[in-house]
Amino acid sequence: MALRSDWAASPAEYTILVPGGWFQIPLEPPRERDRGILALAERQFRGVDHAPLLKERLMRDLQKRARAACRVGGVELYLSVLTVGGVPLASSLLVSLVPEGWPGCGTAYDLARRLAGSEVVELEGAGEAVREERTEAPDPERLMGSTLATTTVVYNVPVPASQAWLTLTFSTPMEALAPKMVELFDTVASTLHWQ
Repeated sequence: MALRSDWAASPAEYTILVPGGWFQIPLEPPRERDRGILALAERQFRGVDHAPLLKERLMRDLQKRARAACRVGGVELYLSVLTVGGVPLASSLLVSLVPEGWPGCGTAYDLARRLAGSEVVELEGAGEAVREERTEAPDPERLMGSTLATTTVVYNVPVPASQAWLTLTFSTPMEALAPKMVELFDTVASTLHWQ
């Protein structure tokens, strides 16, 4: 990978700013993940004593989703708990690390050539990134019973002075609000900074 002249060593950390109504679930270690899932379930069902089965189902679905995220290098999972007029604004952000990168892809342009429909964009605090956007048909089995199409925006960002890539995967089943949610996702991605 071509090194950026302003990075002599690989950054140790990153920062990203998410909306205040997004809940962070750390994916590692498992004990922290379990605490995060329990805290989210307690928050969502605060004051609701008559829905223990729904609460249990939410926790089971979140555990399944978190374990799947860990298998693909997931580091953090953010879930929106925002509501507008009583309607939840469902969306998520999965931050993943690909430690060895993709063979033959040392730059964002190398990866963009491999990913149909992608483009190289500049993130002010993180450099060049490969951005993809797609809409997928509903999959109730995979998406906790959702029967809505899912819009996904992915940013693949090379980590300076390393072979690793950081991947930001945003998604929402909010079909009617998808264009506005995509704007929000792009804004959040633009806050990524290396430290």
